[in-house]
Amino acid sequence: MARSSARPGRTLGVFFLGLAVAYGLVALVGTWKPALGLDLEGGTQITLIASGSVTKDNLNQAAAIINERVNGSGVTEAEVTTQGSNEIVVQVPGPSNSSLVQTVIRQARLRFRLVAQAGPSATPQTPVPSTSTSPSPGVGVTLPPSSPTGSSTPDTPKSSPTGKNRAPALLGMSKHKPKKNTKDKPSSSPSTAPTAAVPDSTSKLHYTAADKKAFSDALTWMTNPDPQSLAVYNAYTCPSKKPVVDDPNIPIVTCDDAGQKYLLSPALIEGTEISSATANPPGSSQGSVQWSVGIQLKSHGADVQRNLSQHMAGDQSKTFAIVLDGQVISAPFFSQVIADGRSEITGNFTESEAKSLATGLKYGALPISFDKKKTTIEVIGPSLAGDQLSAGITAGIAGLLLVMIYCLFYYRGLGLVVIASLLVAGAATYALVLLLAKSAGFTLTLPGIAGLIVAVGITADSFIVFFERIRDEMRAGKSMRVAVETGWIRARATCVAADAVSILAAVVLYIFAIGVVKGFAFALGLSTLIDLAVFFWFTKPMVSTLARFPFFHKGHKLSGLDAENLGVDRLPAGGRA
Repeated sequence: MARSSARPGRTLGVFFLGLAVAYGLVALVGTWKPALGLDLEGGTQITLIASGSVTKDNLNQAAAIINERVNGSGVTEAEVTTQGSNEIVVQVPGPSNSSLVQTVIRQARLRFRLVAQAGPSATPQTPVPSTSTSPSPGVGVTLPPSSPTGSSTPDTPKSSPTGKNRAPALLGMSKHKPKKNTKDKPSSSPSTAPTAAVPDSTSKLHYTAADKKAFSDALTWMTNPDPQSLAVYNAYTCPSKKPVVDDPNIPIVTCDDAGQKYLLSPALIEGTEISSATANPPGSSQGSVQWSVGIQLKSHGADVQRNLSQHMAGDQSKTFAIVLDGQVISAPFFSQVIADGRSEITGNFTESEAKSLATGLKYGALPISFDKKKTTIEVIGPSLAGDQLSAGITAGIAGLLLVMIYCLFYYRGLGLVVIASLLVAGAATYALVLLLAKSAGFTLTLPGIAGLIVAVGITADSFIVFFERIRDEMRAGKSMRVAVETGWIRARATCVAADAVSILAAVVLYIFAIGVVKGFAFALGLSTLIDLAVFFWFTKPMVSTLARFPFFHKGHKLSGLDAENLGVDRLPAGGRA
């Protein structure tokens, strides 16, 4: 303890260095204004209307999933509520964000399908039987159902050229330019071609037993798709005006967001097989230079993926499609065999796109679907008038000034330590609020501001406990320098216990609360932690430094430690002992 007290200046220097680093990071982030919540700044309101009849339980479950999505990556304090029997209203602070909107409405139904054909939307090259009628351009086409074994997995091959390399593979190439040959050829088995017409978006085809058997072996069907599926593929036009019905048991024709169309096999792996999904920044894995989405499959999905990669690894002409809500988001090939189900989806993702996709996959599919035509997005203003907000801030500043004036009046010279500590705590809090707004999506609302103000009282309590311990030790006959060290030993235990109770209360409130109350708990816990840091690394070394000056240890009347103020006849001898 003596060694620590001998160099309080070093502790202060390290503390201010840390504070300077925090503000240096703020400068790098480039924002000096905290992100304000819905009640202070306004934001975006998204109204979702469920399709068809839904139950109250399904509506509440969907609202809970959406709430986890928009608040799962930080403390954005978005409000998600149900309205009526079929509406969900999402209010998100800040300006409209397309990625956030997609995160809200995304169904997050992810499926892995093999690619039989891939090419730009163009004039069909495969001849259609003369008795056929083409589907209307732009109409979403769902191919006919297969047999119940339509989604079975291929058998494990005897060996694979890449079978010795068991490391996780990077799955994706460019999500806009899949490495798939644009072959458009008729089936080599014309004998199985039916006489039925090519369907529109609602009619069905009649498949022969040979066609259904081809469906059951997805790898065989991929290299030799049936002629009916080819006919529908060649007549299909991207972009589609109607959403594709993403039935996992049947082949589908769909597009990606660049207008590329695909003929895909029945689903081989369902999104429910994903156990975790994370957004990975550039450099997170060897050779990665862009954002990607890392996924971990469960045991069944990992087995299917391993078997597929053993058949397809290293052949860039054999690709598979990752289909999200009926749209192809990536069409990569297997660069190597994947043994443990760990892989990455890559493909020119931006940071917001990668995080949005990972969040949607992490929190699962919604139990209901929404009518996209009835989805409304509007900008809403702050719910509090500007003069009311100004009045609240003015009241907070006035209260803080009163605390400072009282401390100066009561503790005199030591009151300067109170003022300096509060200012330093405020500076540290502001820096962390700015950094958390960028890194964790923390938004400042009125309840959050209330949590910060409440913590001011906790900070002031720490000073009072410490100062009163010092005064008690000096009344017992100890010099100021000795009283600071002995009083610190007793005061810190009391202050740590009090702050621990506040942090525990904040944690419990944060876990069980919802909405803006969660923001209050987060702000309270953050401020309490800052109080501990300031108390240990600023207040105590500052008092130890002041104890070296005669103004304090000799008991000047303005120091607050004179004999009259302490209620003793005279100060103890050896003020510098």
